[in-house]
Amino acid sequence: MRRRRVHNALFLTALLVLPSVVRAQTRATPGPPDLTPFARAKAATLLRDQLPCLGCHTLDGKGGKLAPELGTVTSRRDAGYIARVIVDPQATVSGTLMPHTPMPHEWRALIVRYLGGDATTVDAASTAPRIDPAAQSDSTGATLYARYCTGCHGQQGRGDGPNAASLPVPPARHASKEAMSARPDDALYDTISGGGAVMNRSPRMPAYGTTLSPSQIRALVRHIRSLCGCQGPAWSTDGQVAPK
Repeated sequence: MRRRRVHNALFLTALLVLPSVVRAQTRATPGPPDLTPFARAKAATLLRDQLPCLGCHTLDGKGGKLAPELGTVTSRRDAGYIARVIVDPQATVSGTLMPHTPMPHEWRALIVRYLGGDATTVDAASTAPRIDPAAQSDSTGATLYARYCTGCHGQQGRGDGPNAASLPVPPARHASKEAMSARPDDALYDTISGGGAVMNRSPRMPAYGTTLSPSQIRALVRHIRSLCGCQGPAWSTDGQVAPK
């Protein structure tokens, strides 16, 4: 009889403790409770392996150190803000360094829901260009580089920015003559515009093609050439490589 009373007491204790454990686990996992395990896993995989978000943000302690933790964003921001800043960062936070990230509509809606945002605000208009108003007066490559690139690549392009140690793939060393002379201007432009993933490089490198204008991206390419003191391979310039 005493053994049965002890067993019942333990069972009742478990019933009292279990709900709090479940609530704690739910709070630690981003996304609304009706998001399926598959959807959660897909969102986490997109953030980790396909999208550049973890180049600056952390998720469960892993990722860049330039921006806040994503897993706890709902404790700081409401659902509307989360959706707006993903859809249109420049319009949501004036002067932010966060670029507008092109992605399929379904991906964006999933990421918004996973992080606790209101996915009903995500529509086709979110793929429109979002040129950064704060960068419109910046026409020199050095100014643009200091604003957008030094966090990872370093002020002198040596790949030693304050965020470099937090990245799984070391940032490109733009000051390296050996490395940069092997890369055509077109490849540099496409990487800045389309991001690392589309160039078979690190997905943590964000795309700036809908945040910066084509002339600004070309200015960045010219600045990278000044950092390395080199030109691209001869085949990429029809042999018209500037003399050393």
